[in-house]
Amino acid sequence: VTLNITMPGQRCGSTFSQLRLFLCFLMYCWVLADPVCGYFLKNCTIRGNLSDPSDMIVLCQKRNLEVIPIDIPQNVSVLNVAMNNISKIGKLDFKGLSNLKNLNMSRNQISQVDDGSLGHLEALQELGLAHNRLTTLSDHMFQGLVNLSLLHLDNNLISTIGSSSFQLLSSLKTVNLTNNNLYNMKDVQPIVQLPHLQELYIGSNRFTSFQSQEISNTSIELRLLDLSRNPLGIFRITADVLPYLEVLDIAYCGQLGRMEWDVLDRSFLSNVKRLNLSGIEMSFERMVMVLQTVNSSLVHLRLYDIGEERVKALTDIACYIPTLSLLRLHHNNISVLSKEFLQSCKQLTEMDVCNNNINQLSEFSFRSMEQLSTLKLGHNSLSSVPNATRNLPTLKILDLSFNIINKLGCSDFANLTGLTQLFLFHNQISKLPGCVFQDLKELRILKVGSNKILTLNDAFMRGLYKLEYLSMSYNKLSSISKGGFKGLASLKTLLLFDNQIASLEDGAFEGLVNLTELRLESNKITQIDIRNTVLTGLPRFRTLDISCNFITYVNDDQLDPPPFSHLTSLENLHIHSQRHKGLSHLPSNFLEGLKSLLAFKAGNLNIKDLHPNTFIHTPRLWFLDISKNAFTALKPELFHPTPRLNRMYLSKTRLQSLDFLIGANLSRVTFLQVSKNDITVVNERVLRSLPALTYLDMQDNAFTCGCSDAWFVHWMENNNQTQVVGAGEFTCNYPADLKDTKLLDVELQFCTVHLGLYYYISTTCLVLLTLVASFAYHFLKWQVIYGYYLFLAFLYDTKQRNKLTPHGCQYDAFISYNAHDEPWALRELLPELEGEQGWKLCLHHRDFQPGKPIIDNIMEGIYGSRKTICVISRRYLESEWCSREIQVASFRLFDEQKDVLILVFLEEIPTHQLSPYHRMRKLVKRRTYLSWPRAGEQTGVFWQQLRLALETKDGPAEENPILSGVQAL
Repeated sequence: VTLNITMPGQRCGSTFSQLRLFLCFLMYCWVLADPVCGYFLKNCTIRGNLSDPSDMIVLCQKRNLEVIPIDIPQNVSVLNVAMNNISKIGKLDFKGLSNLKNLNMSRNQISQVDDGSLGHLEALQELGLAHNRLTTLSDHMFQGLVNLSLLHLDNNLISTIGSSSFQLLSSLKTVNLTNNNLYNMKDVQPIVQLPHLQELYIGSNRFTSFQSQEISNTSIELRLLDLSRNPLGIFRITADVLPYLEVLDIAYCGQLGRMEWDVLDRSFLSNVKRLNLSGIEMSFERMVMVLQTVNSSLVHLRLYDIGEERVKALTDIACYIPTLSLLRLHHNNISVLSKEFLQSCKQLTEMDVCNNNINQLSEFSFRSMEQLSTLKLGHNSLSSVPNATRNLPTLKILDLSFNIINKLGCSDFANLTGLTQLFLFHNQISKLPGCVFQDLKELRILKVGSNKILTLNDAFMRGLYKLEYLSMSYNKLSSISKGGFKGLASLKTLLLFDNQIASLEDGAFEGLVNLTELRLESNKITQIDIRNTVLTGLPRFRTLDISCNFITYVNDDQLDPPPFSHLTSLENLHIHSQRHKGLSHLPSNFLEGLKSLLAFKAGNLNIKDLHPNTFIHTPRLWFLDISKNAFTALKPELFHPTPRLNRMYLSKTRLQSLDFLIGANLSRVTFLQVSKNDITVVNERVLRSLPALTYLDMQDNAFTCGCSDAWFVHWMENNNQTQVVGAGEFTCNYPADLKDTKLLDVELQFCTVHLGLYYYISTTCLVLLTLVASFAYHFLKWQVIYGYYLFLAFLYDTKQRNKLTPHGCQYDAFISYNAHDEPWALRELLPELEGEQGWKLCLHHRDFQPGKPIIDNIMEGIYGSRKTICVISRRYLESEWCSREIQVASFRLFDEQKDVLILVFLEEIPTHQLSPYHRMRKLVKRRTYLSWPRAGEQTGVFWQQLRLALETKDGPAEENPILSGVQAL
C-alpha cells in the first residue's frame, strides 16, 4: 500500500488564499451577529411595523415628558408627543427622522424652537404646535420643511411673524393661527401669498380691520378664510384678490364697535358658498349688504346668536338667494315658527333650527320647501310631534331628539314616505302605538333610545319594511314578547342595552332573518333566558352582547342544552361584566356550537378556573379577553384548540406566572396584555413560545429584580420584533432594598456575560486555531501525518497489549516488508531462516487470517511473535501499512522494554529521508540493525548476525551485548 503525500511548498499560495477567505467569512458572521436596535421605547408606544416606515406610529402623549425622547426609531412616519411638559425644541431633537410625515407637539409648554431644529424633517407634511407658548415665529424656524402642507399654530401667544418665516414653505395648503396675539394683517401677508395656500384660520386674534391692500396686490388661491372672533371694525375689499374664496367666516366680529362692510364690487366674492355671520356686531343694513354681495353663489348660511327679530328678517332676505340650500339658525331664542317665517325658503334642502326654545310650529312652517330633505328640530321644547313635519314627501332625515315629546300618535309621521332616518332619542315617550310608523316604508335608521318606553306592543309590525338600524337603549323595557320585532325583516342592528329586560320569551326575535348584531348588555337577563328557543331563526347573526346581566352558573359543569348550540354563524360574543359578581363559573360546554366564533369577551366575571375543554368548540377564535378574573393560573391545554388566537387580554387576573403559555400552541399571538397581575419573573421559554408576538403589555406587575430577570431586561432592550409597552416604568417589588426602583435602572450586568464577549473569545480561538493548523500543515506536514499514524498505533496497542503476551508465542518472528521487497523476502530471507535455521516466521501474505481487519492481523502477528523483523527500504518508508507495523512493534519495544525489534536495511537511506520518522531515527541510533551486503559481498556474516539476534533473550537492552549495535549509520 502506497501513501501519496504532497511535498511541502506545493499549493501554499492556494492555502493562504483559502485562509483569507475563511477569515473574511468569520468577519461577516460577526457583523450578522451584532445586535440591532431593539423594538423598545422607554417613554412611548409604537403602532405599526419597524420594517414599514409608512405604517409606523409612535405615541408619546401624556407621558410627562420634558424633552423629545432620544430613542425614537428613525423610520417613524407619525410621531405624537402632545400633552406633555416640553418647553424647548433643540437643534438635534429630530435628527435622523427623515421619514417623518406627521408631527404633533400640541398641548405642551413650548416657548422656543431653535432655528434649524425642524430642518431634518424634509418629508414632514403635517406639523402640530397648537396650545403652546410660542410668541415669535423666527425667519428660520421652518427652514427645510419643503413638503409641509398643514401647519397648526393655534392657541399660542404669537404676536410676531418673521418676514421670511413662510418663504420656503411652497407646499403649504392650510395654516391655523387661531387664538393668538396677532393684530396687524400685514403679519400674515407672507402666508397669504404662498402659491398653494387654500385655507387660512386667523380667528380669535386682535385684528381690527381686514383690507385687501394689506394682504395682496394680486389674486390669491385662498379657498377658506376664517376671521371669526376678531375685533374687526371694517372689512374692505377694493380689488379682486380673493377670486377663489368659497368659505368666509366673520362670526362674532366687531365686538368693539359695529363692523363696517365695504366691498366695492359684488363680483369680488362671487364664489363664496359658505358664510358664517353668527353673533356678528353689525347693523342690519350692513348685514343685508353682505348677503347681497354673495347672492349669486351662497349655498350654506349660518346665523347663530343674532336675535329672534333680526334672524327672521335676515332669513327672509337670504331665502331669496336662489343658490341657498342649507340654513342653520341655532341659539336665537325662537319660540314660535310662524307660517310667514320661512315662507320664502322654497329652495332649501336642509333646515336646522336646533338649540332654540321652539315649542310651537305652524302647520305650514315647511310646506313651501318643496325640496326639503333634512329637518333638524333637536334641543327644543316640543311636547309632541308637530303637524308641520307631516306631509313632507321629500323629507329624508327628521331630527326631533332632545325635546320633551311624551306621546306619539298614529298620524305623527303621516305621508313621510321618503323618510330614511328618524331621531326621537332623549324625549319622554312611554308608549309606541302599533300604527305610529305605518307610513315609514323607506325608513332605514330609527333611534328611540333614552325614553321611557315600557312595552313594544305592535309598533314594529307594520310599515318599517326596510329598517336596518333600531336603537331602543336606555328605556324601561322589562320583557320582549314573542314576535315583538316580527315585521322588521330587513333589520341588521338592534340595540336594547340599558333597559330592565328580565324576560325573553320564546321567539322574541322571530322574523329577524337579516339580523347581524344584537346588544342586550346591562339588563336583568339570567341564564334561563339564553337558550335555544329564544335566539332562533337568525341565519346571519354575527354579534351578541349580553354583558352586565345576571347570568350565573355556580356549579353547572355541563349545560343541557348548551345556550348557543344553534348559533353556528356567530362571530362575536361579549359576556363581560361591570358588577362585582359575574358568572362565577363557566360551564365546559358554554361555547358549544360556536364554530365560527372569532372574538370572545369574558372579563370581570369572577371566574377562578376554566375547564380545558372550554374552547374546544371554537377553533377559529382570534380575539380573547378574559381579563379581570381570578384565575391565579391557567393550563396550557386550555389553548390547544385555538391555534388561530391572535390577541389576548389577561390583565387583572391575579396571574403569578406566564408558564402556562409554554406548549399552549399560541404561535400566532401578536398582542398580549398581562398588566396588573402578580408576575415576578418572566421565563425565557414563555417568550420563545410566542414567535409572532409584536406587542406585550406587562405594566404594573410585581417584578423581582435580580439575575432571574436579567435576560428579560436584555431581551426588552435588544429584540427588534416585540414592543414592550411601558417598560421604562416597570418597578421592583423584591428585594426590599430595591422596592419601587425602576427595573431598567437596576445593575444586572454581573448576571450575564455580554454576547459580544462570547463572540470575541470564540472567534479569536477559531482564528488562532486556524492559523496554527495552517502553519503546522505548511511547515510540519510530514511530522503531523506521522504523528497521526503513531496516535492510531497507540490506540490499537493500548487496546490489544493486555490481550496478547509473549509467553507461548506462536511465531519466532514477524516479518514486516513492503510488497516491492517481497521477492527478496521469499527468495533470500524465508529459505534461510525457515529452511536452514529452522525458525517459524509470520508473513502477511501467508499467515494473515482472511476477512479479519488488517490492523487486527498486524497486532496479532506482532504480539504473537517473539521478534519483529522490519525489512527497510525506500518503498517501505512510503508504505502506510508498513509504517503501522513498525509503529506497533515500536510501542511493544518501548512499553515492554524488551529486545523484540530487528531492523534490516536493504539499501542505503540518507538521514534526511528518515528524519520525518523521528521514532525510526531513534531506533536506528539505539537498537540492533543489520544491512544487507552489497552486490558481490558475502552474505554469511549477515545470516550469522541475524541468527544471533533471533537467539537473543527477551531481556532489557543492557543485558544483551548484541543490542549495543553491530553496525552504525
